[in-house]
Amino acid sequence: MGRPVIITCAVTGSADTTAKSQHVPVTPEQIAAAAVDAAQRGAAIVHCHVRDPQTGAPSRDPRLFTEVTRLIRAQDQNVIINLTTGIGADLFFDADAKPLPVSDFISPNERTKHLQLCRPEICSLDVGTTNFGTDDSVFINIPDHVRAIATIASSLGIKPEMEVFELGHLRFALRMVEEGLIASPPYFQICLGIPWAAPADTDAMASFVRRLPPKAVWSAFGIGAAQFPMAAQAVILGGHVRVGLEDNLYLDRGVLASNGDLVDRAVQIVRLLNDEVASPKQAREILGLKN
Repeated sequence: MGRPVIITCAVTGSADTTAKSQHVPVTPEQIAAAAVDAAQRGAAIVHCHVRDPQTGAPSRDPRLFTEVTRLIRAQDQNVIINLTTGIGADLFFDADAKPLPVSDFISPNERTKHLQLCRPEICSLDVGTTNFGTDDSVFINIPDHVRAIATIASSLGIKPEMEVFELGHLRFALRMVEEGLIASPPYFQICLGIPWAAPADTDAMASFVRRLPPKAVWSAFGIGAAQFPMAAQAVILGGHVRVGLEDNLYLDRGVLASNGDLVDRAVQIVRLLNDEVASPKQAREILGLKN
């Protein structure tokens, strides 16, 4: 067998997907069950958002994060938990450029409250501002806010997974590494196919990879139909992979998937390319995690 490849499963996300598939987990019990199932099928890392249990809308309630992590750990002490810090960076505007009440923009301290309570081993860290395909909103990550979140995470012993959607994001992430805000080895998640950011294709992924420092650990994903092609491309280029219902709802055309189904397919891809699926223990060694 070849090298160990880490599979991350992003189990629910914050997009409006609950009406599109009955498999998208909503309650803490459903999210935890999906995470544990993904781990049993080969995911070394589970990346978790939380949702309002009544409406399915995205939430940043620390109590929900606490319950999800408690339930996962009660069933699986081994899987690596990765919690988002991306909620609380959305600004919506009207035609006169006035912020709308649906906006949700909060301080770095607010965006990391759940980290202090849950102490996951990893947290996602969005390092730049992005237009996420909507015409009236922007996902805003101010450089000093990103630095503050990285500092808080590191002070808690949590490794930031730096999510990069454009090459400019990578440039800033590399600057944070130079500034000593990110412990070695730096961990990057290359996010492809999100409108209006980097496309999900080989050239885009390779452009990111060529700019990474020698000791960097990286993973990548594509959204929608690009999920599996980008998973294969990531393995071929020497990276790790992310799948899950946050990024894609389908196993095949017209066939809705569960998170476990998507992990199964990722496992097949890794093995068909003559590599092995990394265990949580191997993933911790690769990422330099303390636990």
